[in-house]
Amino acid sequence: MIVHPKQRAAMLTNFLTGSSRYSSVVGLSQVALLLILGGCSALPDSGPTERSVLSEARDTKRNPLDFAIVHLSPRVAAILAAEVTPIVSSLDTADNPPAHNDRIGAGDVLTITVFELGNGLFSSSGSMSTAGQSGDIGAISHGTTGVTTSNLPPTEVEADGTIAIPYAGRLHVSGLTPQQVASSIRTHLIGKSQNAEVMVRIASDISNTVIVSGAVHHPGRVVLSTAQERLSDVVAIAGGAMYPPEDTQVQVVRGNRAAETDLGTLETYPAEDLRARPGDRLHVVYQPRSYTVFGAAGRQATEVRFETPHVSLAEALARVGGPADERADPNAAFLFRFETPETARRLGLTTAITPKGVPVVYQADLMSPTSYFLTQQIPVKSKDVLLVANARTNRFYKFNQLISTLVSPAITAAWIAK
Repeated sequence: MIVHPKQRAAMLTNFLTGSSRYSSVVGLSQVALLLILGGCSALPDSGPTERSVLSEARDTKRNPLDFAIVHLSPRVAAILAAEVTPIVSSLDTADNPPAHNDRIGAGDVLTITVFELGNGLFSSSGSMSTAGQSGDIGAISHGTTGVTTSNLPPTEVEADGTIAIPYAGRLHVSGLTPQQVASSIRTHLIGKSQNAEVMVRIASDISNTVIVSGAVHHPGRVVLSTAQERLSDVVAIAGGAMYPPEDTQVQVVRGNRAAETDLGTLETYPAEDLRARPGDRLHVVYQPRSYTVFGAAGRQATEVRFETPHVSLAEALARVGGPADERADPNAAFLFRFETPETARRLGLTTAITPKGVPVVYQADLMSPTSYFLTQQIPVKSKDVLLVANARTNRFYKFNQLISTLVSPAITAAWIAK
């Protein structure tokens, strides 16, 4: 029934100008009737009811994305829980040989020292000198011991993995340790030098490094040592991340494969914190994760930061106060998500894939004790949307509040005027 605006105005005027107790009572009745006839449907709501969500999912005209409603079950929870399977640890496969951080590679610069008895190959007879210019061979003759020490010029490993040593020729050194290279040089000097002893050291290590870029304080090359640094160690050596670990994503490129996780996971789960390998590339990205809550939750519509590496659906609902007792329908807590095509296929969905993924709505019945076990298994993803549906009686509750707000002062005034 529609009430004409002039009729509403007349009824309100009658109520406000009435001086007798009778007119006040009649006025109160008229206002109540006015509110009822004005339409409870015009009262504000914080979100849809369960019936609204389910009916729109079935209506092809109102559901252009063709999203499906999936009710939580042990099978669904198991499929969603599998999505949190560690991915960085998958970079270490059975066919991936252990890494060694003491190997020589192309681009490394070596310092080579040769110790010889008597007059050495690398020094003039009876000379006693040191290198005066860069690139010269410096030799020191120790008269008391008869040993000549010769420092060869810094030697860079060529792209083909070889170096050239006087009197020893061109040697392949890539993939060898400094001790193995020293042994190879010593072997090639047999018969040319008196009991030569050789020391090799990596002066500039290029091959045993990791490139770190992005949101760290000191991006660049990080030299790996025989201590076998882990990924989180490399980030720390690069000055540490600029942002909290849970908001910092670490992207790892190893060979032709790539994976990523947040820094908090690397620091919390040792199995994920792999040992860095020479040639790895780490890109550290500031990527704050959050989910959004609407509807009849204990808190108003809000965006909630993760603040921890992982957040379950149960934790996400608890952080916003859960369903509000006076407004919510606990039978209908919805999780809106764009799923990966792989997960949608495992769920048996045939929904078309959008640029963001497959739209899916998961429904949890929080009146069922089983749901509380299932929501503990389901990980929340960044940009998920949670909706706690309004109870169907919510408008009646708000209507009563509105009536009480408008009528109570009038009743009090009429009582005082008696």
